[in-house]
Amino acid sequence: PAASRRATSRATSRAAARDEVAVKALRLALALFAVSVAAYARADLGVNVYGLSYHLNHDKARELRIDNQFNPGLGVRLRAQREAWDWIGDAGFYHDSGRNTASIAGGGALWHATQRLRLGGAAVIFHSNTYNHGKAFITPLPLAAYELGPVTLNAFFTPKLRELNDVNTFGLWATIWLR
Repeated sequence: PAASRRATSRATSRAAARDEVAVKALRLALALFAVSVAAYARADLGVNVYGLSYHLNHDKARELRIDNQFNPGLGVRLRAQREAWDWIGDAGFYHDSGRNTASIAGGGALWHATQRLRLGGAAVIFHSNTYNHGKAFITPLPLAAYELGPVTLNAFFTPKLRELNDVNTFGLWATIWLR
């Protein structure tokens, strides 16, 4: 019993240390992104209002208790607009499909497919107790966006990836531009 308590205590300490490192990495990624975008060009600032998710295999999502489809949260987006591309960076927190707080930070690019439609992707540092056994990880994230002037509607797709994500999922959120 005493050995079991010590082993549990060590495992809890390792998990807490891992989470602390993940939070520091997210803060550093956000700070580096903000500095680089601001230095690179005129950047637009927006507020991300997270959202919604849709799980393609409802039964599997329900079984795994990752079936929450309302995912409220807030974040920021910086956007450096170019003629054919928008360079973007996001950071934020939201209530994920497993009912845990997820934190994200990342950057990417969106190609101007039409006057309003944007297609692209980002590399994202992601942390939540719901995914990857609670360990932070970096993942590519396919994105689509539709410009409506002062608001951009954003969508993503996360495929089923072994231990990272157990169910194919679509997500939706809005960016409200401040300038």
